[in-house]
Formats: sequence, structure tokens, C-alpha cells
Amino acid sequence: MARWRWRALILLIYVVVGIYVAWVYDYITPGLLRDLAEALLAVFLWFLILLGIDLHIG
Repeated sequence: MARWRWRALILLIYVVVGIYVAWVYDYITPGLLRDLAEALLAVFLWFLILLGIDLHIG
């Protein structure tokens, strides 16, 4: 069980460092995050779109 936790921790650190590097080198931008948030809202709250509610942010 301890081996699984270490692997999960290493994977988490790897992903967090990757996100930081992508942010610093402008691969991830606030506009991209806004578009991603809108897409996730549309996927999980699709029934609200059918009712005519606008899920666009900003």
C-alpha cells in the first residue's frame, strides 16, 4: 500500500510541476482556462443549455 502512495505522490508532483511550467511558458493562459471551464460546464450542465440558460463566462 505504501508503494502505491509514493507512486501517486510522485505522479501528482510531476503533474503540478508540468502545469507550472506550461503556465510560465504561456501554454496555459487565462483565456484557455476560461474556455476549458465553459466547456466543462456545458458538458456537465447540458440540460441547462437546453432550457436556454447561457453558460458562457465573461
